[in-house]
Amino acid sequence: MAYRTDDDYDYLFKVVLIGDSGVGKSNLLSRFTRNEFNVETKSTIGVEFATRSIQVDDKIVKAQIWDTAGQERYRAITSAYYRGAVGALIVYDVTRHVTYENVERWLRELRDHTDANIVIMLVGNKADLRHLRAVTTEDAMEFSQIEHIIFMETSALEALNVDNAFTQVLTQIYRVVSRKALEVGDDPGIVPRGQTINVGNRDDVSAIKNSGCCSGT
Repeated sequence: MAYRTDDDYDYLFKVVLIGDSGVGKSNLLSRFTRNEFNVETKSTIGVEFATRSIQVDDKIVKAQIWDTAGQERYRAITSAYYRGAVGALIVYDVTRHVTYENVERWLRELRDHTDANIVIMLVGNKADLRHLRAVTTEDAMEFSQIEHIIFMETSALEALNVDNAFTQVLTQIYRVVSRKALEVGDDPGIVPRGQTINVGNRDDVSAIKNSGCCSGT
């Protein structure tokens, strides 16, 4: 494939990382976007985001991934944080059962602030700490099936399933967008210039970018 610049993409999707503080959200983000892991990672203050583009079918999909602090004192940013998100990874730490117990609250909050079509993945991080495991794979899998969300265990330290998790979410979002395009009679591969397809609300940052025109940033 010919070289493409960072601004050369077909779709831009906003994905949010949520979950308790210390579950490894920032390291999942840095591992996926920069292939880096920082043992000394401090709690995220406020919000930060990073981007990475992948290929899905013959399209370039750019992910804008937002990471926020899990501490209660930063919860006031929720509505702005969730606005326009079409994908979400709810992260818990497989060695700390309380972070898994809080997944239900995070899921409820997510659904309260986003569109019904949002693609959600439950992520059990720190799977490399096998001797400290407090949450079984089977329990998390059963919960995800009941809630109709995707499930995967990851290790940001070992780079286990990190690319796979984000790629699955982005591919699923692309499928949703393609299906919605077909429902309104459009070929998702041939989107008319200037047309935007939103999975979420009208302020959605996640849109199709057409040559010579950009919807969303």
